[in-house]
Amino acid sequence: MCGIVGILNELGEVISGKMVIQATNAMEYRYNGLGGGFAGYGIYPEHKEFYALHILFPDRERRNKVEEILLENVKIVHDEKIPIREGSPLSSKYIPWRYFIDPLNTSPENSDDAIIELVMHISSEVKDIAILSSGKNMGVFKATGYPREVADLFKIDEYNAYLWIGHGRYPTNTPGWWGGAHPFNILDWSVVHNGEISSYDTNRRFLQMWGYNCNLLTDTEVIAYVFDLLVRKHGLPLKLAAYAMAPPFWKQIDRLNEKEMKMIKAIRMVYGSALLNGPFSIVVGRSNVMIGMTDRIKLRPLIAAKKGVMSFLSSEESSIRSVCSDPDVIWSPKAGEPVVSTVGGK
Repeated sequence: MCGIVGILNELGEVISGKMVIQATNAMEYRYNGLGGGFAGYGIYPEHKEFYALHILFPDRERRNKVEEILLENVKIVHDEKIPIREGSPLSSKYIPWRYFIDPLNTSPENSDDAIIELVMHISSEVKDIAILSSGKNMGVFKATGYPREVADLFKIDEYNAYLWIGHGRYPTNTPGWWGGAHPFNILDWSVVHNGEISSYDTNRRFLQMWGYNCNLLTDTEVIAYVFDLLVRKHGLPLKLAAYAMAPPFWKQIDRLNEKEMKMIKAIRMVYGSALLNGPFSIVVGRSNVMIGMTDRIKLRPLIAAKKGVMSFLSSEESSIRSVCSDPDVIWSPKAGEPVVSTVGGK
C-alpha cells in the first residue's frame, strides 16, 4: 500500500501546501493512519543560507542535551518551536523544534560533511529523539497519523514551496512511530517510498562503512543515504546512481551497446551493495530536482505527468488529476527507469 506524491514547479515558483495535501488525501484508502508526512523546498527564504534542523524531542532534558552538542559545533542563528495548530485532532507527543545553523571552523566545501557527522553523532548520543531534516531552505514535517492530520497539525497549508513531496503510510514490517514516518532526509535529500527494501541489512552495512548510521528503524532511511553517497560524495550523475540502485538484469545488460554495457557492468560491480532489492516505488526531492523511480520489475506503481512548467509523480493517476485535471501528458514509467524533473528544466 502506501501512497507517494511529488509536485515540482520547474521555474522555482512557490506552490501552496494545499496542493500536496489534496494530492495525498486522494489516496487515503492506501493508508492506515500509522504515518504521514511532507517535505517542502523553498519554505525558508529568510534563512536560506543556513542548514535547518527539524528535531522532535520527547522532553526538555533531551533538548538541552542536543543544544549542548550544537553549541560545541555550530552557530545557532535562530531557533524556535515549529508552529502547530492548536486543537488539531492529532496531538503532539513530541516537542517539534527547528534550528537554523552554520557550522563552526569548517570550510564551505566541507560543511555538508560536517552536518552529516553532526546529525549522526546527535542521533547516536541522544536517545529517543528524531532529526527529521537537515537541509537548507527546506524542511520535513511528519508524525504518526493520516497525512491530512499531519498537515493540519503542522499547518502545511500555510507553507509555500516550489517542490513538495508527500507520503501516507501503511507499515508492514517496521514500527509506526513519528521518526519512522516518511519522508526520510539527509541534507537536502528527501525520500518517500511505497514498498519494502529487503536488502536493508546489506545496504545498511555498506553505508556504515561511509559514516552513515541508520537509527530510525525503517528500511526507507537507506535510500536517502545512498543517494547522498553516490551523487554528492562520489559524483555520479543522477541516472547512473539510479542504475546502481535498480540496475538492469544481466541478460538486459548483455543486449546494450559496448559502451553502455561496460558502464553498467562497472556500476553493478562497484556498487553491488547499493542495489535495492524488493518491491518499491520512490519519489526523491533535492534542492533543484525531483526524481521518481521503481524497482526493476515494477512491483509498485508510479505515474508521472506534466502540465506546462509543473511536474507530478504519484502512486495513482487519480491523485495527480485531483490537482491537475487536464495534464499535457501522463504516463507510467518503465520498470527501473528514473524520471527526472529539474528547476530550470535542465
